[in-house]
Amino acid sequence: MAWLAQGSAFAADVTPSPDRQRELARFVHQECGFCHGLRLTGGLGSPLTAASMRDRPVELMVEIILDGIPGTAMPGWKPHLNEQDAQWIVRALQEGLLDGSR
Repeated sequence: MAWLAQGSAFAADVTPSPDRQRELARFVHQECGFCHGLRLTGGLGSPLTAASMRDRPVELMVEIILDGIPGTAMPGWKPHLNEQDAQWIVRALQEGLLDGSR
């Protein structure tokens, strides 16, 4: 997973350590993949592919990841993730680093 730490347009203050990036990638596939599909192409939840995430505002997606969406199956992950983690996840999804499209 060397691609996680290199070659992205992430700002330095948003880039977790390589070890944390690997943990976050596993988190996305294990926790998010349960509803969003093992390949992140959709299921109970919407797709999380680069194509589907590209135009979504980072700030809004970070808020959804951390706080969830009331009245839906989307939980808030604030007990497990901080804002830096959520920003990295959104940007990694937008760049196709987690769905295998890059």
